[in-house]
Amino acid sequence: MRFRAVLLIVAFAALTPSASRAQDLGPAPGERVGAGVPSAAGMPELLQEVGLDQKLNAQIPLNLTFKDESGRTVKLGDYFGSRPVILTLNYFECPMLCTEVLNGLTGALSTLNFSIGKDFDVVTVSFNPRDTPALASAKKANYVRRYRRDGAAEGWHFLTGNEPEISVLTRAVGFRYAYNKAVGEYAHASGIMVVTPDGRLSRYFYGIEYGPRDLKLALMESADRKIGSPVDQLLLACFHYDPASGKYSLAVMRVVRTAGVATLLMIGGTVVMLRRRERRGPPPSDRAR
Repeated sequence: MRFRAVLLIVAFAALTPSASRAQDLGPAPGERVGAGVPSAAGMPELLQEVGLDQKLNAQIPLNLTFKDESGRTVKLGDYFGSRPVILTLNYFECPMLCTEVLNGLTGALSTLNFSIGKDFDVVTVSFNPRDTPALASAKKANYVRRYRRDGAAEGWHFLTGNEPEISVLTRAVGFRYAYNKAVGEYAHASGIMVVTPDGRLSRYFYGIEYGPRDLKLALMESADRKIGSPVDQLLLACFHYDPASGKYSLAVMRVVRTAGVATLLMIGGTVVMLRRRERRGPPPSDRAR
């Protein structure tokens, strides 16, 4: 199933030249270049190349190498293995959409009782090969400060890389984007992915605002239920992920089954308690009478 997860207002704005644009560095090798001229169908040709296609359960290439915020060469797999990972694809000088994605993610994560660096990690990879570790470091400092929890700096990673590695990763996760030479910006989709500790794509969420409950349930599922309280686990049993909407919805039959099991357990507990009382007999005071 293919999604055109794009905010068209923002995307059309990205196709309009601005007098205050920074110097145009041009497209990186291998990138799709478009002039932003409307097609016969009315949608700019560039936007027809943009989207976020779900590749649920696909393995992402963990052997790809990038640069972290300090300029150190790292493998993508360095951030996997023990906890689920939220993966975002943004570029660090994006004037609009990338910032909104990261703002929306930070706001949602700030309400969870799960914490970055403790229960899960976040990996943000720039798809602009001209972005530098210095830009990544500044972006990280900003969002770690906004998140305001201990351990976030060790759990949220901002990576930059070369075009070949970026291309392999974006294709693996279904992230389609295009460079607009006229304005020196990228047209791209908005969304995030939740990945299992071993690097399999588990859940996709679209847009720039993400429901805290949806993120929590996705992290619990991706962690194979190894995080979350008993109440959280019960909540997870009552909801299911809908790939068509990219959200969790109430599973009525699951609720009925869960309520039925709970009722049977209560009845069984009551019966056991009554039988134990019968075996013990009446209290000594009642026998004396």
